[in-house]
Amino acid sequence: MIRHILTVSTGTLASRILGFVRDALIAALLGAGWVTDAFLVAFQFINVARRMLTEGALNAALVPGYLHVRETDGKQPAAAYAGRVLGSVTLVLVLIALALGLFMPLVIGLLAPGFKDQPSLQSAINNARLMLPYFAFVGPATVMMGVLNAEHRFMLTAFSPVLFNIVMICTIGVLLVWQHDPAWSATAIAAAVGVAGCLQMLILIQRRPAREGLASPVKVSFDAQIRGFFRKATPGMLANSGPQFLIVAGAILASSSPAAVSWLYFANRLIELPLGMVGVAMGTVLVPELTRAIRNDDSTAMSNAESRGLELAVALALPATLGLMILAEPIVRLLFEHGAFTPDDTAATAQALVLLALGLPAHVLTKTLAPAFFAREDTRTPLIATLSGLAIAVLAGLLIGRSSGANGVAASIAAGAWGCAIILLVRGAMTFGFSLDALALRRLPRIVLCAGAMGAMLFTAASFVAPVFGTATFTAQLTIVGGLVAAGISFYGLLLDLLGIVSWGKAVDNLRDNGSRE
Repeated sequence: MIRHILTVSTGTLASRILGFVRDALIAALLGAGWVTDAFLVAFQFINVARRMLTEGALNAALVPGYLHVRETDGKQPAAAYAGRVLGSVTLVLVLIALALGLFMPLVIGLLAPGFKDQPSLQSAINNARLMLPYFAFVGPATVMMGVLNAEHRFMLTAFSPVLFNIVMICTIGVLLVWQHDPAWSATAIAAAVGVAGCLQMLILIQRRPAREGLASPVKVSFDAQIRGFFRKATPGMLANSGPQFLIVAGAILASSSPAAVSWLYFANRLIELPLGMVGVAMGTVLVPELTRAIRNDDSTAMSNAESRGLELAVALALPATLGLMILAEPIVRLLFEHGAFTPDDTAATAQALVLLALGLPAHVLTKTLAPAFFAREDTRTPLIATLSGLAIAVLAGLLIGRSSGANGVAASIAAGAWGCAIILLVRGAMTFGFSLDALALRRLPRIVLCAGAMGAMLFTAASFVAPVFGTATFTAQLTIVGGLVAAGISFYGLLLDLLGIVSWGKAVDNLRDNGSRE
């Protein structure tokens, strides 16, 4: 299981790194004004739809149903089931995309009430409409990714999102060279979103699912099985998109403050790196593992999956949280303070990042706890937790966001994330209990201790280099930040080994012995 998690995490890391390059280029091209706010509101709208369907979300409904059909009826009926899901999901998403295009002024008006009577309103509407083709293309791609995940084939699904960012980076790079008007450039980037989605779908179609007949024949059907799939998939996908819904809620609250949407977006992009590496991998790998354990009534396998998943989540989320909080301003300055992105934008984005990072452990905890419900085909409880967290964030944002601006909105998002995680934790303990083995109970306190020690070391080192960082060249800044990150990772890894939490030599040997099924 750990090998599969590492595969998904590596692919997600590659996609997120390219995403940082993409967003750094957007910041340099558009800055942090009304044009950028309009583009990012539209992009976040499409992004939520993408995250609802991809990055493990569809596993909540597709994987248990697919595995059930395959185990009871065989591979061919399972492939036919996946083919019906593929055709039906595609039709539904195309119809939704058409409806959204028609009612986009109303949608953007709800998502960004602060844009009323501003030029940013029409710009956001136009950009969102240009991005809608991606909404339709992502459906069939996601179903094929889910089938591959159910078959324990994670390599293609882990790395296919990389293509999306490559297309975006190439487009923005050309625009930077041509130096077009910012509004025209935002329009061109929006159009590239649909092109990227089309290419991603075509690659998946030409690969294993079609060639091996894992989702065939493709047909539209709304029989009892498919209706059951949609009943489970809809709340599951909504529940698995909690972090994105919180950011959308934050954008709604911040839309009346100039540039606040941009500051929150760029800060959240840094949160999504560790969240993607850990949270997405948890959702993609844990659901199949737990589903098999529950169907086989294998308590040992269930305990092992939950224990190793929680250990890995805590071991990666805690140091990432401390690192982002301590190095917030240097990282933001290094990545985004170029072109139209000013030092004032850097300071505001860094402050928002510190507050958003407080909610990162909660986001990861949610991504780790939710698969235990999804594997039991319970999508209702995670949905209730997500909606409750959203309500907490909106209420807190209304109370403190107006007076504190982007910082108040960022704090409310973190509060909503913790509300969602706590509800899942309490509900899971009350209904079925989480099975942590003795090894996890010994390791988890040591992991927390190692993360705290790493944070103290990183804070001391960052304080030492802070006086020279502001006046350093880009190359020097890159060297300083890279050195601090490398030192933190090395020190943390050494502590994990010294305290007996992990043996890096054995870990490498196990990965070599196991190999890859891809």
